Amino acid sequence: MAVLEAQNISIVFGGLKAVTNFDLKLEKGELVGLIGPNGAGKTTVFNMLTGVYNPTSGDILFNYSSDDNASKSIVGLKPYQITQLGIARTFQNIRLFKDLTVLDNVRIALHFNVKYNALQAVFRTSAFYREEGRVAGKAKELLEIFHIGEKQNELAKNLPYGEQRKLEIVRALATNPKLLLLDEPAAGMNPQETQDLMKLIKFIKDQFNLTILLIEHDMSLVMGICERIVVLDYGQTIAAGTPAEIRKDPKVIKAYLGEGGEFDA
Repeated sequence: MAVLEAQNISIVFGGLKAVTNFDLKLEKGELVGLIGPNGAGKTTVFNMLTGVYNPTSGDILFNYSSDDNASKSIVGLKPYQITQLGIARTFQNIRLFKDLTVLDNVRIALHFNVKYNALQAVFRTSAFYREEGRVAGKAKELLEIFHIGEKQNELAKNLPYGEQRKLEIVRALATNPKLLLLDEPAAGMNPQETQDLMKLIKFIKDQFNLTILLIEHDMSLVMGICERIVVLDYGQTIAAGTPAEIRKDPKVIKAYLGEGGEFDA
């Protein structure tokens, strides 16, 4: 069952075609990598999938429930509406609320579906306090799962870099997504942190029953955890297949390493 299907989407900025005729079909439970050289259009694809940009042409269908017939076009929806349907993302540059606590960063993500109204919030009714207690409890539970619960009262900016990355992923998971988009999650990490991240992504996929699409430049991470890889270059798909197929594809090798190059075994 396809969770998401991008159908022939393109986007033009002025006279520049940033992405051309891009197709992508994500099946439930897949872990797929989207790779390509700098400027290939990868983050632009993420921005179209999450409503930051609207495609100039084409369509994006998202299956937001367990019903096979529940797929709907999400083109034209606002980012928060797409999040409510079940697509969450992280960013290439960490976008935490750095002067808020670790706990508050996760609580904010949980507030999009609170069950009290504005009047109950203003007058601090029992319904308000019950719901706030539920939100705080859920946030603490998520932090414990990812082993940063003991730092819930620290400011986000004081966390080590790797834990800031982890917190951003936790915040995305707090929205209860069906599809998680990770934009260069290993950026700035050392080799040990990257190894830990690989284990974390596998854990997230299995524990939360998610479909995951990730952008990444670290080829060891991509080749190590992705079941399928799509390669962009100059806004166009030049290859798609298993890691073994992508590693040997001459168009991919040329895009990354130039003529005569080869990936390390």
